[in-house]
Amino acid sequence: MRRSAAVILVAVALAAGALTAVPAQARTGTPDGAHGMADCTATACHFDVPPGTYDVKVLLGGDDAARTAIGGETGRSLLAETATGAGERVARSFTVDVRTPEGEPTGPDGSPGLDLVIGGSAPALAGIGVTPARHARQVLLVGDSTVCDQPGEPYSGWGQQLPRYLRKGLSVANHADSGESTVSYLADQRLWGTVRARIRPGDLVLVQLAHNDKTTDGATYRANLETLVAGVRERGGRPVLVTPVVRRWFNADGTLDNGTALLVNGLGVDHPAVVRSVAAAEGVPLIDLTAKTKALVESLGVEGSKALYLTDEKRDNTHTSAHGATVYAGLVRDELVAQHLVPRGTVRAR
Repeated sequence: MRRSAAVILVAVALAAGALTAVPAQARTGTPDGAHGMADCTATACHFDVPPGTYDVKVLLGGDDAARTAIGGETGRSLLAETATGAGERVARSFTVDVRTPEGEPTGPDGSPGLDLVIGGSAPALAGIGVTPARHARQVLLVGDSTVCDQPGEPYSGWGQQLPRYLRKGLSVANHADSGESTVSYLADQRLWGTVRARIRPGDLVLVQLAHNDKTTDGATYRANLETLVAGVRERGGRPVLVTPVVRRWFNADGTLDNGTALLVNGLGVDHPAVVRSVAAAEGVPLIDLTAKTKALVESLGVEGSKALYLTDEKRDNTHTSAHGATVYAGLVRDELVAQHLVPRGTVRAR
């Protein structure tokens, strides 16, 4: 793995259905010019870079009309499907977090470097450039399996889909991990210890932990949230508390007004209510994802809401499909804009 901080630039063009690298003298990067044709195929790119934050600029389009999407690392959606007309070229940029482990913090290391997937219904990549991000801000995510970079389909966390809504200059560092409660997250150095060390002044830290606090009493749950808030502030970051997404658990009357759906644990702890209370007491921005997902799921009804979850695929009414995670990430995106937590220019339209 090369440790050069110099610009790594790859430009490729579509010719007779194949990707062709520009001449070596047009590229900059490592002295041996290793980044070229070998870095991209028609469906994927690999860049041998160390962990860090990178700006990626892509040029989309080809001789024919195309629809191109970009994914990367462990199933992250980095750029939504983008249409280009025949002969049209469109430039898009985004910022990506490269880390080890590349997915869930307690999971496998994954592959070194930056891996991108060229997808979409009719993909056409005309060019790509990757440079170290000098002034990017981070959105760090603390959460559980409903948020994390899920390692395999059909599962997807909303944090896995959030990058598609952000432009260059704002990266998502998803440190959510399956099975974690506020208790276990704080206790594991790979989780809270790693996140806390990464926080820079001005970074946003979104915290959504509740699904696995099934045996956590109310006082402990509240104290743990307060500890997370204080830890973010001590590092100069900006904490944002997020109430948990609902479980798709309907009453006979078509509502979700029950403890299973609304995350009330066996001890009677109403997790969303505690999150709201801590946010109010600490003066912390609140994204009430419980209320928003409840309203959406109820509006779609018993049948329509199945597509948001893995009801049909896995008989799972807690974890979201890629579609559901994308919709829920959009709700988070809307709140980031509405509450002026990120500059409007760094966020893409839904």
